[in-house]
Amino acid sequence: MHIDQEPEDIKVAGYLNLAADAAHNFTDGLAIGASFLAGRNIGIITTITIFLHEIPHEIGDFAILVKSGCTKRKAMLLQFSTAIGAMMGTVCSLLAEGGGDAAVAWILPFTAGGFIYIATVSVIPELLEDTKLGQSIKEIGALLVGVYMMYLIGLYE
Repeated sequence: MHIDQEPEDIKVAGYLNLAADAAHNFTDGLAIGASFLAGRNIGIITTITIFLHEIPHEIGDFAILVKSGCTKRKAMLLQFSTAIGAMMGTVCSLLAEGGGDAAVAWILPFTAGGFIYIATVSVIPELLEDTKLGQSIKEIGALLVGVYMMYLIGLYE
């Protein structure tokens, strides 16, 4: 098979990754839209933090797609298609403003809860594997500092 030729199929892991990435990007979009509804500064801070979080995330997803049988070009196009989910989430969040304060009030806690869930269920167990006690304490401490920073931003905004 020639290097530029498309592979015949993508492994299941690639499709699962695309579905998860689309859902993840949609919730990122919800968070961005709702944070702008809560205030301009919160919106800017949220957008910057999501952008910084997405860089390594999307690189990892790209690697998974290539490993699953996609060419680099096809992986980039598929990654772009999942990024559209973020725009859709933002639009949905901004449209919720017309539904009143109650609609907006549930979006930020929902997305924040999703991020905290990912951190506690996915990331922490991975961090605690095969590490020394001191390193584990530093990593959990860093997580708690991040949660405290979110609390302070919410308190003073």
